[in-house]
Amino acid sequence: MKTARAKIGDQIISQNKIKGIVTKINENSVIIDILENNSDLEFPNNKTVISHKHYELSKEQALLH
Repeated sequence: MKTARAKIGDQIISQNKIKGIVTKINENSVIIDILENNSDLEFPNNKTVISHKHYELSKEQALLH
């Protein structure tokens, strides 16, 4: 699912259909503020960690890169 690595402020979509804005970049993952959660998962603090292997840039964001 990987195309390009996200940068801070980029909008990404995970394999689990979680859409969010990147707030921090780690070596193997990113931390996002969740904008839209189309999965069965719940996130009480509205943030999650997603591996670089398990997301892609949103279509709108990919056009900007």
